[in-house]
Amino acid sequence: MTITTKIKKPAHADSSVEAEGFFATDHPQRTTDNNFCYAANLGLRDYKDVWQLQQNLVTARIDGTISADILLFVEHPPVFTLGRRGGRQHLLVSEAFLKTSGIPVVHVERGGNITYHGPGQLVAYPIIDLETRRIGVVDFVQALEEIMLRTAADHGVAAGRNPVNRGIWVGGNKMGSIGIALRKGISFHGLALNVNVDLTPFSWIQPCGLEGVAMTSMKQELGRQLPLADVCRTLEHYFASIVELDLKPLAPEELQQQLKPGI
Repeated sequence: MTITTKIKKPAHADSSVEAEGFFATDHPQRTTDNNFCYAANLGLRDYKDVWQLQQNLVTARIDGTISADILLFVEHPPVFTLGRRGGRQHLLVSEAFLKTSGIPVVHVERGGNITYHGPGQLVAYPIIDLETRRIGVVDFVQALEEIMLRTAADHGVAAGRNPVNRGIWVGGNKMGSIGIALRKGISFHGLALNVNVDLTPFSWIQPCGLEGVAMTSMKQELGRQLPLADVCRTLEHYFASIVELDLKPLAPEELQQQLKPGI
């Protein structure tokens, strides 16, 4: 897949994107070291903790504290997240039921509507300077779709795009979702690929705010569980080739060393 080099302003008709100050003209010191990008696998981490980490990394990327992009891979304990435009109206269960389930609902600034994250779902958060790399927003979203499509194909699942909603689909069922945000040209949030995740909580919502849409997973399509580490390596490979990233592994404990003390 070829990513065009002309920046496109965010298209608000694309509900997978939310943007703030896309052109970072007030931060001329920002640089990107060729195609260099760190890649950190965080394992299973609380959603709010990783959300805060993304905020810190974006701030550091904008002010020049960090001169390299960072790609985070993670699984989350069960959580429902709502995009900037909300989506509680798409909950199909009561607040009392949610409280009993113990699954929190978190409202964040990404594009898109309501979704679910849980163990067995592979989530990738690219903290990437799209402006400096001259990658258009629409191109970037399409690249995220292509990364998931090729990853799924390499593991035996034929998926495709659907004009109904961003992400990847197997027939009429959705298998991978995209919801990103942009702050002064830096992307955060990202994609979620259903690998071995329990699909039951998806039945408690209208995923992505879509009526009559069910979610699927690679496990469900193949009838067997996949080694998540193998799928993660494939996803990482396609991030490198499609977005043209020269990835360098970064241990989770090294992430804080990339930030200002006390940030």
